[in-house]
Amino acid sequence: MCGIVGYIGSKDAYPILIKGLKRLEYRGYDSAGVALLNGDTAIYKKKGKVSELEDYVRGKETKCSIGIGHTRWATHGEPSDLNAHPHQSEKGLFTIIHNGIIENYSILKKTLMDQGMTFYSDTDTEVLANLIEFIYTSEDVSVEVAVSLALQKVEGAYGLVVISREDPNLMIAARRSSPLVIGLGSNEYFIASDATPIVEYTDRVIYLNNDDIALIRRDELVLKNLVSESTQVNIKTLDMGISEMEKQGYEHFMLKEIFEQPRSIMDTFRGRIMSETNEIRLGGLLDVKDQLVNAKRIVVIACGTSWHAGLVGEYLIEDLARIPVEVEYASEFRYRHPMIGPDDVVLAISQSGETADTLAAIQLAKDAGALVIGICNVAGSSISRETHAGVYTHAGIEIGVASTKAFTAQVTVLTMMAIMIGKEKGLLSEGRFSQLLKELNDVPSQIEKILEQNEEFKRIAEIIKDATNALYLGRGVSFPVALEGALKLKEISYIHAEGYPAAEMKHGPIALIDEKMPVVFIATRDGSYEKIVSNIQEVKARNGVVIAIVTEGDTTIRDMADHVIEIPESDESLVSLTAVVPLQLIAYHIALMRGCDVDQPRNLAKSVTVE
Repeated sequence: MCGIVGYIGSKDAYPILIKGLKRLEYRGYDSAGVALLNGDTAIYKKKGKVSELEDYVRGKETKCSIGIGHTRWATHGEPSDLNAHPHQSEKGLFTIIHNGIIENYSILKKTLMDQGMTFYSDTDTEVLANLIEFIYTSEDVSVEVAVSLALQKVEGAYGLVVISREDPNLMIAARRSSPLVIGLGSNEYFIASDATPIVEYTDRVIYLNNDDIALIRRDELVLKNLVSESTQVNIKTLDMGISEMEKQGYEHFMLKEIFEQPRSIMDTFRGRIMSETNEIRLGGLLDVKDQLVNAKRIVVIACGTSWHAGLVGEYLIEDLARIPVEVEYASEFRYRHPMIGPDDVVLAISQSGETADTLAAIQLAKDAGALVIGICNVAGSSISRETHAGVYTHAGIEIGVASTKAFTAQVTVLTMMAIMIGKEKGLLSEGRFSQLLKELNDVPSQIEKILEQNEEFKRIAEIIKDATNALYLGRGVSFPVALEGALKLKEISYIHAEGYPAAEMKHGPIALIDEKMPVVFIATRDGSYEKIVSNIQEVKARNGVVIAIVTEGDTTIRDMADHVIEIPESDESLVSLTAVVPLQLIAYHIALMRGCDVDQPRNLAKSVTVE
């Protein structure tokens, strides 16, 4: 959600900025722009794609060695050339790019207008640019102090970069609740909202903490807080390669990431499942293992696809570890005065590690004295720094906005946690424990077998691509898979879809079923198999079109369903890892057939870093 890139050094800044903006396109945006400082400040910005910005700039003067760029996802003001970033202050002294929301912008704007300042856009960002300029000119302070004083008046979230023609060799970056990372080169620095634009130039980075202000010159970086006290610089090493950000022959990032799941799942449990000693070792939880095993209650907080992974975790932890689990939307949890305390363990799940609602919920849980454990995919992210302990997934960078491999990696971590706790509590026999480890080890090869059916998934997609609604049904641990399948379809194909527990179909959704309604069942062999067979018969009796995901060799459902997808037989606890893959691919093919932008669906952002 919005993207920031900046450069200061000896190289030509513009090509670095444009390449960086392209790396950030996956975050979701509606306009793009750059500001180039070379004596005066040249600002070029356009509604639309980065390629349209490139066309607009072609032939114009771009020579400079300090500049900033931005991809905007509209909050205040509609998508337009005028509202696109960067924004300049009234007299042109300051230029700013900004992620986040300035919550008290209207009060600040009125104050500045009362002082005679003029505004040209509808954005909260222009208010901040003018506030900095007003303080700079009225209080006769330095550029650094003007920015610091302005930020002390701001309420809300920001990740921002400021340049000024008053001090043309200085770039200022600041962060509160919106991520920023600074890459360290040789007499040069790279600034971005995540590491993807930086990795090609350096693997040495600094992740800004809340209320950090970075004063960056070509040969120096100084970190301070809002009251100008120096803070410690902690340099981290990036663990990602440039190849991860390329499509590597696939048509779309989403397709690549679906096909990467055998590897990403294996990478997530590699070194953690110790077959020779028959144990699970999650290094990030060693210091809190006893507290986790003896927890009276576990509360999962997450959003979107991560929430669905949390629901899978609820089934697994309650079944295998016998600990009560509640799964909460982080956006609701943070506002409803939840009952949480020192006896609780909170699991915060996020692909990016930067989800604003999840971060706020983490702080609430910490304030209440709960142990907070993070599950995220990005080393150095805010959630990994704000939680007491955690487990990284090893999905690798996920570019497609619709999450795929991150979901299965999260479920893999939750599965290992459930099995580990169950073993530690003496609830799983050695035989059952060993069997679960063996079957989890088999999942990557099972998914490879499923991926070989891609042409069949394409055929099914062709049949249902013109539907206006779809229903996804499952029981037990397959219910969250139904939710996730429905979410994938509506995210990228814009077909309305809903996931339901199959038993709830008779409590309302059955009224929608007719010959035009595709109904997708996750109907593998498990403890509720006969019940799901009855649900399929009820749909067929009303002329619904049934697509069923079944266990390999199933003949009962094959005889009644319109279309059947077979997946390898596995333990009931692990079926979510395999059953979700056909649903991802069917949604992908339907979206392609409908002419949708698979990797960048309309109105969506990869990482929701504002409310």
